[in-house]
Amino acid sequence: MKQTFSPKTGNLNLITDVGGLLVGQSEDPIAETGVTVLTCPSLWTAAVDIRGGGPGGRETAVLDPENLVGGVHAIVLTGGSVFGLAAADAVTVALSQEGKGLNINSCHNPVPIIPTAVLYDLANGGKKDWGNTPPYYQLGKTALQKADISFDLGRAGAGYGALAGHVRGGIGSASLDLDDGIIVGALVAANPVGSPYMDDNRHFWAWPFEIGQEFGGEKPDIRQVSYNDPFPDIERLSENFRLKGGANTMLAVVATTAELDRNQTKRLAIMAQDGFARAVRPVHTPFDGDTLFALSSGAVSIAEGKIANLELARIGSAAADCVTRAIARAVYYANK
Repeated sequence: MKQTFSPKTGNLNLITDVGGLLVGQSEDPIAETGVTVLTCPSLWTAAVDIRGGGPGGRETAVLDPENLVGGVHAIVLTGGSVFGLAAADAVTVALSQEGKGLNINSCHNPVPIIPTAVLYDLANGGKKDWGNTPPYYQLGKTALQKADISFDLGRAGAGYGALAGHVRGGIGSASLDLDDGIIVGALVAANPVGSPYMDDNRHFWAWPFEIGQEFGGEKPDIRQVSYNDPFPDIERLSENFRLKGGANTMLAVVATTAELDRNQTKRLAIMAQDGFARAVRPVHTPFDGDTLFALSSGAVSIAEGKIANLELARIGSAAADCVTRAIARAVYYANK
């Protein structure tokens, strides 16, 4: 008899179930913005997949397979649109001073590789009159100092001032234990123009993927599920500046203990983007800057050849599921 698959989370149900990863967050409640920093213990293989119509970031091209490095020491997710990029400056300086980075020249400090992605939270009502001193450098510095295996979900870090459709967005995370030492995890800063809720504004689109009651345990009557206009309140969205290119974004990081090369890690990122589409409607719009990073710690070897591709497909599918659940958890905790 065929065994029924029963998904199980990692110990924390966070991306930090992938051993070695740490996450730190900091917020500015007055400006209603924040920063999330994810650190690796060494240069981990990485890739990025960008599908939104208005992305913002830095050092993403370094992860393209045709380019030299293909790995990261940290990833920064931040509010503040382009102003938030200063958070990466702080993390870069701090990690270099700790001796972390590429030792390109013995006469200079190490050079950390820290790809960064931003979301737009400048129109969320917080006070942004910071003049010549945006808060992001200090927020990045503080977030790095707080890096740990446990971190807050909901209104925290880069998701502190986020919106998801007409409700609060936030930071979400989830993990899956695939046995044999293979762990997959995701972290998402959810700020999409689309809605994470069905038309009843109660049930998450992500509900079929929920494990236990990790985002409330609400299950809809599938006989009453409808697929109506994805923008029922388009005038309201226009009035509050949501329908502008780059004014909304989902940022995500997925990670696995499986040993993947650069091309395999890129495929992981591509597959994981499907988690966005499962959790939010509509997705990858001209108004979003959806960006997803993928990481491989290399801790667990997988088979070669055809079996390796099958294993990669399994890991990629799990990553998409984790992204789906992380988005729902972000919104659930932000609106509790």
